[in-house]
Amino acid sequence: MVKPVVAICAALMTAAIPVVGAAQDPGTQTARIAQVPALPPSAPSQPAQSQPSQAAKAAAAPPAAAPVAPTGVPLPPGYVIGPEDVLGILFWRDKDMTADVAVRPDGRITLPLINDVQAAGLTPEQLRDEVMTAAAKYVVDPNVSVVVKAINSRKVFITGSVGKPGVYPLTAPTTVMQLIALAGGLQEFADGKHIIVMRTENGHQVALPFNYKDVLSRKNLKQNIELKPGDTVVVP
Repeated sequence: MVKPVVAICAALMTAAIPVVGAAQDPGTQTARIAQVPALPPSAPSQPAQSQPSQAAKAAAAPPAAAPVAPTGVPLPPGYVIGPEDVLGILFWRDKDMTADVAVRPDGRITLPLINDVQAAGLTPEQLRDEVMTAAAKYVVDPNVSVVVKAINSRKVFITGSVGKPGVYPLTAPTTVMQLIALAGGLQEFADGKHIIVMRTENGHQVALPFNYKDVLSRKNLKQNIELKPGDTVVVP
């Protein structure tokens, strides 16, 4: 009879003692759980990107443009500066002294600060040295370039019985025969046997004979001389 009594007592105790949390509304528990903020998913870790160094940036940068070398007209062999030639005098990193100038009839040019400099009769290299010497009085370590932009002093003349008499620039080696061709050739009644080339040598005028017909016949070809600046070909 002891076992039934123990079982009855255990049943009474179970009914009298409530189970913790059993009396709570299941809906309330769900609401509390819903109020708990959800943690954001952790982002996948990425390897840190290294920043390029200053040296790498400098290496990747495009190279600086090199200074453009000044250019001018092609110079004939033995060229020396003469009146009416147009020159560019360039001072490196000094725009105030840089200038384009024309050689005056007296053979001089005028530059800012330096004033007059003799140019006629000099090569571009010799003029550069003269300008550097003159500029050294005003500029520390001057760097000068001389550019020939136009050659107007080298001229030859042809007159008389030719198609187009006049003045022709002597920018390349030119013979008497070539100048006659440039001038349109001899006219119908021209005296081709007695053409002369007037030239100044050592301050004196000389007359050099030229026989057009002999040259055409390949005779005495030495008379077909190369012209010099200032020569005048006369075709009677």
